[in-house]
Amino acid sequence: MTTPRPVLLAIMDGWGLAPAGPGNGVSLANTPNVDHWMATCPTTQLHASGLDVGLPEGQIGNSEVGHLNIGAGLVVYQDSTRISESIKAGEFFENPAFLEAVQLVKERGTNMHLIGLIGRGGVHAYDIHLAALLQLMAQQGVSNTYIHAFMDGRDTLPQSGLGYMRELQQTIAQIGVGQVASVIGRYFAMDRDKRWERVGAAYAAMVEGVGHFASDPISAIEQSYLRDARGDEFIEATVITDAAGVALPRISAGDVVICFNFRADRVRQITRALMQPDVNTMVQEWYANQAEQGLQLPTSIWQRPEQLANLHYVTMTQYDATFPYAIAYPPHYITEPLAKVIADAGKRQYHSAETEKYPHVTFFLNGRREEPFEGEDRVMAASPKVATYDLQPEMSAEEVAAKLFDAVNSQVYDFFVVNFANPDMVGHTGVIPAVIKACETVDRCLGQVVPAVVAQGGAAILIADHGNAEQMIDPQTGGPHTAHTTNLVPCILVADPASGLTREHISLRTGGRLADLAPTIIDLLGLAKPEAMTGTTLIEPK
Repeated sequence: MTTPRPVLLAIMDGWGLAPAGPGNGVSLANTPNVDHWMATCPTTQLHASGLDVGLPEGQIGNSEVGHLNIGAGLVVYQDSTRISESIKAGEFFENPAFLEAVQLVKERGTNMHLIGLIGRGGVHAYDIHLAALLQLMAQQGVSNTYIHAFMDGRDTLPQSGLGYMRELQQTIAQIGVGQVASVIGRYFAMDRDKRWERVGAAYAAMVEGVGHFASDPISAIEQSYLRDARGDEFIEATVITDAAGVALPRISAGDVVICFNFRADRVRQITRALMQPDVNTMVQEWYANQAEQGLQLPTSIWQRPEQLANLHYVTMTQYDATFPYAIAYPPHYITEPLAKVIADAGKRQYHSAETEKYPHVTFFLNGRREEPFEGEDRVMAASPKVATYDLQPEMSAEEVAAKLFDAVNSQVYDFFVVNFANPDMVGHTGVIPAVIKACETVDRCLGQVVPAVVAQGGAAILIADHGNAEQMIDPQTGGPHTAHTTNLVPCILVADPASGLTREHISLRTGGRLADLAPTIIDLLGLAKPEAMTGTTLIEPK
């Protein structure tokens, strides 16, 4: 095998694999170029969803995660999956941040408080993570553990919280540790729009014991449904009392708090309300700014009473880079992404997409790095200004392809990556004729740029980051299907016959995943794969 130059990675965003049928926008399209390459070149199918891309098992892939895995050359576990997998492995129960929190509670003789969203919505928190924390407290003998439950109803059904609370109560009974001390909807506790009066209501319940009162969390939810049928999201602050009508322990000075939400954006404000010394100044400045803009202010502006002394706070993940609090699962930094390996070798590279997918071929592909590497050029075409992309399924693919074609013919670059957004963005509309046109547009564009790469003695890898366009009809309802899928995605290697990268000389192994693409590209470029990349090349000589 000779080293091809240049190498092109063409990402057909949302172009999954599925049996032909009336809802398969890919198979319905006239795609002579891709069809020819599929029939004559080395091909395989890649896993692009679930655990193979660091998501929970069975979860659909997405463009952010897909490009992150492609560029990292390893499976980048998302925070939720990292935590869940660590529970299975037992590492969760040895986490230094948790063990330090336990030790402090014991030394101080104070209380442990667990705050966060309950249920199985899976977007901000998972019930199994809370259950594992309760198991940890039981193992460590921390019986004085209190839960401040934020109710969902947004990523779950509006009144599903009652069932989730019953499940939590059963879990508590089985483990033998924990009491629910307060209940409140995420509309209040998880506000992210600087509506400090909402967060203030959650603070008042957890710290001051102010709100409605109920003898148990089940009653608290049932009473709330009678007050407001909108359900869990809007449950007003409710303090739980013991049999004597006395409120269960509130968050107090010297206590320890673990916030078990893994997603950061909706727990930053409650974290600031509990912990940030200058939060009152921040709130005042925010509302002063609102007043200057002539916006309506709430009837009363929340201000925190005196800050609780010696409150120890643990965040499940990094909520904000400026927060000085203990983090159970710090960010996973990608130290050797594909673009860096290419740059360190002194090679030139070209990253291109239209607006919709530009962050994906730059920030996400480069391991969440904003700045380009040395020798990396970035080119973006503006996505069309239309209400929905079924109105213009060609999007800006032709412009992307034209610029890429010129860049290939300049013979300046060693590596190209391009994203064609059409199958995914048009696929989200569910309009099958438009999806067909989107796929045909991408095929036509590839028919322009791939031969240009091959003509220079180069090689092109055609892939997708996840499925979408291949399933436009919901099999359950018969209506439009507009979401991503868990289907496998294509991987096609098109190369100059003289390179030895044809079907006669090599094959692409089965069972691969997106994390194997960076090692494959590094293999093609004749570079050394860094130790940080745990993916392996897809190329198998015959």
